[in-house]
Amino acid sequence: MNAISHLTEVDPALGQLIKRIGPLKINRPDYAQPYEALISAVAHQQLHGKAAMAILGRLQHHGGGTLPAPAELLALPDIALRACGFSAAKTLALRDIAARALDGTIPNRARARHLSDAALIERLTALRGVGQWTVEMLLIFTLRRPDVFPVDDFGVREGYRRIHGLDAQPKPKALGLAALAYAPYRSTAALYLWRAADTPQDKKTIEPKAAKRGPAPEKSRKL
Repeated sequence: MNAISHLTEVDPALGQLIKRIGPLKINRPDYAQPYEALISAVAHQQLHGKAAMAILGRLQHHGGGTLPAPAELLALPDIALRACGFSAAKTLALRDIAARALDGTIPNRARARHLSDAALIERLTALRGVGQWTVEMLLIFTLRRPDVFPVDDFGVREGYRRIHGLDAQPKPKALGLAALAYAPYRSTAALYLWRAADTPQDKKTIEPKAAKRGPAPEKSRKL
């Protein structure tokens, strides 16, 4: 049984949403390696996407058109990172990410294949400025893990509320229990729930479009 058939069987309301939307196209990630994806995530925290991309563009000048390798980033003075647009706290987070990439705490894409979702979450949430939501986004959109469900994400909870006609969003714990039925395709369920949250409630049809990361930035650690 594929993801669509399974999700439709275990949750008819989600199945109706899937039928209206049709297949989702997931864009290729901007950064394929976990180290790069984490640098990008820190840049985006608490900022509009265009502002974050401008900051990353300035950082890429220091890497010859790509993000600096970990050793190159550590060699940059704070003033250079601040000139890119990173706050003092984000500068510390970048340095920790670079150091942890060098010591192997952050695996490359090939090594990450041998680590479970739980193991990666445990490893990466130990980094400065990196919370569980950030790692879950990395798992879904960078590493394409099929069974990740970010219960703390506003869009996921709002999408679930809408398709089930609830008066209020479910609490994360309750939603996590309900989402067990979606396994082993919880990432696909999350993608559709984001679409439900992004669609005006009075709109009758939903046009297919490329799936993007969850709509809500991580709030747990402000940098």
